[in-house]
Amino acid sequence: MKKIFIKKSMKSNKNLQKDYRYEKKFVLQGIELKKIEEIIKNNPSMFKEIYYERQINNIYLDTLDLRNYYENVFGHSERIKIRIRWYGKMFGLVKNPVLEFKIKKNKLGEKKSFKLKNFILDEKFDYPALKKVFAESSLPSEVVETLKRVFPSLLSSYKRRYFISSDKSSRITLDYHMEFFKINKRVNLFVNKTKNNKIILELKVPYEKFEKAREITQHFPFRLSANSKYVSGIDLLS
Repeated sequence: MKKIFIKKSMKSNKNLQKDYRYEKKFVLQGIELKKIEEIIKNNPSMFKEIYYERQINNIYLDTLDLRNYYENVFGHSERIKIRIRWYGKMFGLVKNPVLEFKIKKNKLGEKKSFKLKNFILDEKFDYPALKKVFAESSLPSEVVETLKRVFPSLLSSYKRRYFISSDKSSRITLDYHMEFFKINKRVNLFVNKTKNNKIILELKVPYEKFEKAREITQHFPFRLSANSKYVSGIDLLS
């Protein structure tokens, strides 16, 4: 999987500047959402909220031996997460789902996205149904080959708010109210749900704006922390 998506993406510094960004995460507990919002808006980079609060849903895909999970756990410098993402209600008709390959190269992150056909997520949803979605979604051949080696491994949902700096160069997301459900390639009753009361603040800055990231984070009274919602979900449901 990494051979297809990561190595193709790392051809030159020019590509890095175009596709990659620095991503810094802060895992917050014991602090109110309103207080975090005040800290963000009081940053010298003058962040303001954009869009509106959205519910984000994901079906993560992994190999049968959870290779992507373990590469994240052990902090491999080159790693990948594969997920299907959509917004709004989790169950029922899934509208405008997107297949995403989230690629990590050391401290840099990139995302490759592919539109999928709408589908129904309910207790009858299974791997054959998902394969049919892939087959009817006009995906590139290299993506189709990669998907033959992965299966549903986790279903997640959380709320997200968005902020942007006054110069439009940097973005912050706040994720909270996280829920995780077991899901596999055979039967999905969506039981064994678990919650996570953490709040994840993530700063996203373009590759060429590295100093900007340092300038912003030095005004946060938080410590940087590695975090993967996928890893957290698998761990909580194990």
